[in-house]
Amino acid sequence: MSTLTEAPPPLAPKAPGPKPPKRRGRWTPYWLLLPGILWLLVFFALPMIYQASTSVQTGSLEAGYKVTWHFATYWDALSAYWPQFVRSVLYAGTATILCLLLGYPLAYLIAFRAGRWRNLIMILVIAPFFTSFLIRTLAWKTILADGGPVVGALNTLHVLDVTNWLGWTAGDRVLATPLAVVCGLTYNFLPFMILPLYTSLERIDGRLHEAAGDLYARPSTTFRKVTFPLSMPGVVSGTLLTFIPAAGDYVNADLLGSTDTRMVGNVIQTQFLRVLDYPTAAALSFILMAAILLMVTLYIRRSGTEDLV
Repeated sequence: MSTLTEAPPPLAPKAPGPKPPKRRGRWTPYWLLLPGILWLLVFFALPMIYQASTSVQTGSLEAGYKVTWHFATYWDALSAYWPQFVRSVLYAGTATILCLLLGYPLAYLIAFRAGRWRNLIMILVIAPFFTSFLIRTLAWKTILADGGPVVGALNTLHVLDVTNWLGWTAGDRVLATPLAVVCGLTYNFLPFMILPLYTSLERIDGRLHEAAGDLYARPSTTFRKVTFPLSMPGVVSGTLLTFIPAAGDYVNADLLGSTDTRMVGNVIQTQFLRVLDYPTAAALSFILMAAILLMVTLYIRRSGTEDLV
């Protein structure tokens, strides 16, 4: 009993273990991000702040501009140039829809049916990037020239009768009309639609198509229930990459259009470089940016996907 009631001998203290090694390179990710952050600050944030201050200035180029917080410039710019804003959204939206209708079948072909020709077709898709944006746009002046084969074919097919009724062309002329501007926008921004669509379609597991076929789904049903929903990230990315630059473009409207097809980008360019009304030009830029940001936010929420390619 005495041995049962005796207290156990004290345990020997444990030897101190090795200290945990110091984490090295903890700041490495931040150092790697630093160049990009500095780039955004110098070439994006600072110019934005400068333009914001310019939009609320008053004065002239000779007397100088001063910040007087004249916010009425925004209302004056919007009331004077709202037709150009509406025209920009209309042209950019039409070009985006055309790019989607043309780009989706081609992206589908590259992803699922191209086989060994995939790389060649991809090179052809990005081939326009090998030349200047200006040269590509000027080429359309030759393609859509009066009396050319394209205009002749449109006349033969009575397509110009429909576009004349819609107000997109005038008589037998295509150049200097809204149709020419939309054609230029569609051609120049079509690769920005095809590449995200192809990337999204390529990620789809082919076994899902096989499973749909095993469940006796028709090809149209498979596309509607499987392929298109899974490709929505590419659709959203492609439409954004097409619509945003097209809405602010001014080259196509300047080279292929006329004074009746001027977009808001043309107005901003004129105010900055010719009229030299810097506050109005800055205010127009911020209005355009705010309008596009609002439309993009609503579009992403309505699309039901935030997984962009």
